[in-house]
Amino acid sequence: MIRDVLSGEINKAIKILYPNIVYQVTVVRTSNSEFGDYSFAAMDLTSRVGQNPRQIAEEIRKKLMDSGNFNKYVAKTEIAGPGFLNFWLSDESLIKELVDLTKNSGRSFLLNRGKKEKISLDYLDANPTGPVHLGHARSGFYGDALSNILEFYGHKISREFYVNNAKSSKQIQSLGKTALSVVEGGQGEEYKHEQLLEILKKPEVQKKLKKMEDPKEAGFYIAGLIQKENESFLKKIAKIKFDIFFAEEKVYSSSKVKEIIEKLKKASVAYEKDGALWFKSAQYGDTEDRVLIRSTGEPTYFVPDIYYHLDRLIKRKNDKIINIFGADHYGAIARVKGALAALGIDTEKIVYLLVQMVRLIKGGEELKMQKRKGVFVTLEELIKDVGLDVVRFFFLMRSLDTHMDFDLDLAKERSKKNPVYYAQYAHARACSILRKGSIRHQVNFEFLIPKIFASRKFCAPTPRIQNLSGGFERNLILKLIQFPEIIEDIVEDYQVHRLTTYVYELAKIFTYFYENAPVLKAETKELKKSRLALVMITKKILNQALNLMGISAPEKMSIFDIKCRKLT
Repeated sequence: MIRDVLSGEINKAIKILYPNIVYQVTVVRTSNSEFGDYSFAAMDLTSRVGQNPRQIAEEIRKKLMDSGNFNKYVAKTEIAGPGFLNFWLSDESLIKELVDLTKNSGRSFLLNRGKKEKISLDYLDANPTGPVHLGHARSGFYGDALSNILEFYGHKISREFYVNNAKSSKQIQSLGKTALSVVEGGQGEEYKHEQLLEILKKPEVQKKLKKMEDPKEAGFYIAGLIQKENESFLKKIAKIKFDIFFAEEKVYSSSKVKEIIEKLKKASVAYEKDGALWFKSAQYGDTEDRVLIRSTGEPTYFVPDIYYHLDRLIKRKNDKIINIFGADHYGAIARVKGALAALGIDTEKIVYLLVQMVRLIKGGEELKMQKRKGVFVTLEELIKDVGLDVVRFFFLMRSLDTHMDFDLDLAKERSKKNPVYYAQYAHARACSILRKGSIRHQVNFEFLIPKIFASRKFCAPTPRIQNLSGGFERNLILKLIQFPEIIEDIVEDYQVHRLTTYVYELAKIFTYFYENAPVLKAETKELKKSRLALVMITKKILNQALNLMGISAPEKMSIFDIKCRKLT
């Protein structure tokens, strides 16, 4: 990718100019085309080199000018502000990058890059005590999209759901008490929501519960029914994929708990106090030591957590595991990592992504939700209300580490104000243009794209293209070739919202392009074919990006009143 070439050339220059400095540069896209296509901030080197940043930038620029490889890609460099080194790409490098991009929607850029790993992703993990709510949804859609992106990059992914169905848990026992009470005509205790009440109306369920007395057994039974319904909903309606459902209770009911305890004792990190068995968690960065086995003899949930991570890393030989948990799980990270470290596990292989809270906003006010009292909006209700594509896009628009307000009013807007419809319409518009242009199959991009730059009317003199039909074609090409960069960035930092931002920006730039640069009514036949080629590539990239997010890419839509229909 061009970004790698520029970064590599700058790093070579830095190594030659400042051999004692250990520093790696990655150029970034500029937010304003007036400052080039890519940029590097020399200010970051000031403290290391001890020179004025503009002086550093000038020395690097001179060294870059001596590089034949650099000059193949860059038409112009410029120093701006306190020490920014800005680059404008050459026509030839843009063409080459765009032609390469047409191969498998950019995937060929990625499959040969970086080490490919076997990764276990755990996400959503809704307790089997009720329907999937909005907090689960954020984790679920994020995990689903991240899995798709990592797989697209070439990693082998296991999509996992940890089922919190231990009979010893207070939630399962409370669920059992409620179920037993309701079938006997009582009011129950907690979890009185519609899903549970509908299950309890079934004759076969009532018959089985009437034979039970233990809340643990009743809760485990009902939790199984709820989990089955939730799995069906996630697969058929929410379209969130899973490969493995790992049941917590199986750990408790096997010899696995004993195995974990023996390993921790052997490692001399477990000790007895007040009749309980404790793990020396404070030695590993936790605020205090943690109980492994209660004084009653029952293991805490900490033990199956340890086993689940060992199962993924040791038994199933994953290179990395990623946990997408609610922010309330933060306190458990140190103890789990500590126990694994005590058992000889490299905890750098474990990644935690914490999900912040979601608020539903309607009419500018928050809709309050209380799960145990049954006062909440389920994910299924939200999907029925605003549609799956909208729900997915909205949940993916924000970084996980920020609180999210889900604006119901905006979500219901079927207009340009709604970002998902705006993005989908751009794809539909591209399909429409291609249909009208009779382009339904692959075209020779390598031949056609240079014609855009060869048109005297639409191409400014080299080395810098400034007025390529107002810059609309050039801006579109620059955004298109950014797609592999966005994917690689997400693979590195797991920030999926980068893709929703990219899709919206691409849709916006494409809209400007077809509103201002006539495609079907272009002045020459060659220019028409060239612009159709750009439309084809845009359609492919939008389709691929939406697909990675699990969002449909319709070929026909009639939502907007498009002002510039005549231009296309």
